[in-house]
Amino acid sequence: MTTGELEVPLKTATAPAVAAVGPAVRTAVEDLTPRGKRGPARAAVHTWRGRVLRVLVPVLLIALWQLASTLGWADEFTLPPPSKILDAYRELWSNGDIQAALPASLKRAGIGLFFGVSIGLFLGLFAGLWKIGEEVFDAPLQMLRTIPFIAVVPLFITWFGIGETPKLILIASATVFPMYLNTYQGVRGVDKKLVEAGQIFGLRGWRLATRVILPTALPAALTGLRYAAGVSLLALVLAEQINARQGIGYLVNNANQNQRPDIVIAGILIYALLGIVVDVVMRLAEHFALPWRPRVTIG
Repeated sequence: MTTGELEVPLKTATAPAVAAVGPAVRTAVEDLTPRGKRGPARAAVHTWRGRVLRVLVPVLLIALWQLASTLGWADEFTLPPPSKILDAYRELWSNGDIQAALPASLKRAGIGLFFGVSIGLFLGLFAGLWKIGEEVFDAPLQMLRTIPFIAVVPLFITWFGIGETPKLILIASATVFPMYLNTYQGVRGVDKKLVEAGQIFGLRGWRLATRVILPTALPAALTGLRYAAGVSLLALVLAEQINARQGIGYLVNNANQNQRPDIVIAGILIYALLGIVVDVVMRLAEHFALPWRPRVTIG
């Protein structure tokens, strides 16, 4: 029996003696409800404030951009105003260029992301669950992840040519590392008390891994997936510079050669919009996969 276990009986034994000597004291329950809890009206204001700011800030930036061009603070050739970029979108849409480029780019990013995430997830679980996996894969992957993927483009062209293969391999290679690192850290960061509790209930081997370790590591793995999805778009920008015949990068390269900065900026903004869409999709996936995880904010 430990010292902590002895304290409770001693206190309970002395409590009647103290009560007999002193006057009768009436105990009151203290209200521990947080006083800063929002009411319905404040919660609605807080919610709509966030939504309005998310829209208002980009709109103000675009308005300042247009104003700078109108007042002559920015050269329209080097930095076309938003009105010229809208005209470029209308031109690309009427020619059918956007309709053909978007599916090609999304297909490249999706295929590369699938293979990169699959490999990173497998290596992260293997290195996290088995010591031999960590000894074999962790050190090489930690070294390879510090190499900028732009530096290996010439090698990929030499090894795989200038077709679709180097583009997909480049995207997959770039997305392996965020998935691996987050999965590995999620598995290794599982609380040992949870593992011991599972072992007490008779869980061993794969049952322990699937019922305790993997569910606990799921938030980290989803974070890795979210980062990998963003990295896939960064790698897509570079991959579509490798002799692309279709896709957003193809439009940007042609516009650059034809000295059309409005179309170049339009293509860049398409990449940015794709990044926002991917991030929203990943947030929704996290929300539905982890409904029990609280959302903590300080204001």
